[in-house]
Amino acid sequence: MWPESSEQPKELKTGLTTGSCATACALMSARLLLNLSDDLKDQLVSITLPKGKVVEIPVIDLKLNKDTQSARATTIKDAGDDPDATHGAFLSVEVSLVDNMGVEFVAGKGVGTVTKTGLALDIGEPAINPVPRKMIIEHLMLIAKQAHYKNGFKVTVSIKDGETIALKTMNPRLGILGGLSILGTTGIVRPFSCAAYIASIHQGMDVGSANGVKHIGFATGNQSEQALKDRHQLAEMAIIEMGDFAGAGIKYLKHFSFEKITFCGGFGKFCKLAQGHLDLHSSKSKMDFEFLSEQMALLGASDLIIEKVKQANTSIEVLNLAIEHDLDLPAQIRLLVSETIKTRAKLPNMNLDVMLVNRKGQII
Repeated sequence: MWPESSEQPKELKTGLTTGSCATACALMSARLLLNLSDDLKDQLVSITLPKGKVVEIPVIDLKLNKDTQSARATTIKDAGDDPDATHGAFLSVEVSLVDNMGVEFVAGKGVGTVTKTGLALDIGEPAINPVPRKMIIEHLMLIAKQAHYKNGFKVTVSIKDGETIALKTMNPRLGILGGLSILGTTGIVRPFSCAAYIASIHQGMDVGSANGVKHIGFATGNQSEQALKDRHQLAEMAIIEMGDFAGAGIKYLKHFSFEKITFCGGFGKFCKLAQGHLDLHSSKSKMDFEFLSEQMALLGASDLIIEKVKQANTSIEVLNLAIEHDLDLPAQIRLLVSETIKTRAKLPNMNLDVMLVNRKGQII
């Protein structure tokens, strides 16, 4: 899950994707190989991002091996202020000159391999996504033209400790084994824009559908995920860890025909979803105690209880009040969450189940 955001607003720094990092390292390696540079010192490399912006990326630990016709460059991934698992990772690219035309991609140590259908890449392919591939190819073709080089390249991308870092991502669940993915659509990481996380949610749904999943579950965190497994015995592939980004899963459901859909989340987060909020992060939606007091009133709560709800500090306080006074607030929230999901997914007849859990992971 994403870490809790600061309550104090501040200007956030953008970062660069692993795709941009790999492009810079590949470009520098090719320059060394094609005699367009003989400088093995740490330096800045300029690359052009998909939308035309030029950025500079520092590359280090340059190596050239003329005997094997290969060169290698490394950079340290800077994700800016985004809570990215790969921030600070050492990413290296080795480029080799080959007789075949074109560019061949290889998953080095710490970069995963695709093992399931449903992704943008074929089974057996290194997990280097289409946009980073395109960026690398374009930069290599440009440098080849400058050097009057007519043959091809083999590009091996590696990430130090990538196998361990990948365990913090959705890659194992998506069938990407052995390490991380090389990602990026714009080349830029925007803090808390969550593009990569949302893409992972969509990929998880793609993979599940392509591999025959009939009952798919969405969880906001570890406890709700465990509750899904316990209640429905869902396989890992059938559970989407949506975190705070409920809207990413809800809006994408229209592309599939799952037989059953279950959303499971913490009581507090689903109180927000009940109101129609699709981003449940604390920076995007706040706990609305006025809304909860209105729901309690509909359930027959006394004026005293309603006032206590308005003065509450947490959703759990409200839940405890409801339980104490035998008011079925969870059922009311489940109903409103169901209405939100069906309306925003534009699937009024979906076979939907909603589960709420408390902070101990118990279904309420």
